[in-house]
Amino acid sequence: MLVLQTPRPLPLPLPVTSDHTRLRLLAGSANVPLAEEIARYLGVDLGPIVRKRFSDGELYVQIQESVRGCDVYLLQPTCHPVNDHLMELLIMIDACRRASARQITAVIPYYGYARADRKTAGREAITAKLVANLITGAGASRILAMDLHVAQIQAYFDIPFDHVYASNVLQQYIVSKGLRDFVVVSPDVGGVARARAFAKKLDDAPLAIIDKRRQGHNVAEVLNIIGDVRGKTAILVDDMIDTGGTLTEGARLLLDQGAQSVYACATHAVFSGRAPRLLADSVFTEVVVTNTIPLPIEKHFPQLKILSVANVIGEAIWRVHEDSSVSSMFR
Repeated sequence: MLVLQTPRPLPLPLPVTSDHTRLRLLAGSANVPLAEEIARYLGVDLGPIVRKRFSDGELYVQIQESVRGCDVYLLQPTCHPVNDHLMELLIMIDACRRASARQITAVIPYYGYARADRKTAGREAITAKLVANLITGAGASRILAMDLHVAQIQAYFDIPFDHVYASNVLQQYIVSKGLRDFVVVSPDVGGVARARAFAKKLDDAPLAIIDKRRQGHNVAEVLNIIGDVRGKTAILVDDMIDTGGTLTEGARLLLDQGAQSVYACATHAVFSGRAPRLLADSVFTEVVVTNTIPLPIEKHFPQLKILSVANVIGEAIWRVHEDSSVSSMFR
């Protein structure tokens, strides 16, 4: 396993009106290692916090230092087990609100329930919107999230929302491989905009699309490749890898269509069910993901490369705190 970090840039000069002592960084239980990396980047300590579960399954959270008048950043991806981590985030927000924090920013590297963003059949819930209502209702002042499944989720919130991306980290790694004559591949029509943006940053690399038909939740059939991949290194780009089934089928079809090798690049390593075994037995040269979701050692496999997004999230937190531009990080 390889973990890469981009070097920390020179610190921004503090404005005369800045009070960096007001910044507090607290971590839920979902991804403490990432929170520790972000704290090192920012040059702060993680705030002391007690988290425990009662015998009946209820969660308990207590902030163990004063946050009165502070700008609090709560880091908690809502990954597996999503309901526990979401509830823990809501409790942390409520605890900070009741402790008179000046501003509460929910830092969500991975936004669970993001795929339930619209109704596709009768009598369904739009759970991504419900989650937004819960976080806002708990008392969050703003949101900082990374690589949402669909960008319109930002509109579900009536509070400021900063959307950051892992693409720079993934692109830098691909460039460091020294690959030549590659094509960026979208795993479906819905991911074309993401793949096109990725390709543009890689010297306007050509684009191909996998045509697939979704037959049900987590079930899809790969049908065809749109675009020329013959003799090229194919880079499959997606926001997440969940079960890995259609992605591995797409990789096999790319090789059948003449691609020399296939890489997968994704921000969120959900890796549910048999995904690690499927990916380990796949034709991928490498599967490149980031550490927005912690991966236990039993989900690692030889082709896996994990890159750190701590510096990206840390820089975004610093810019939010200093009231400077976040979007300029990605221009």
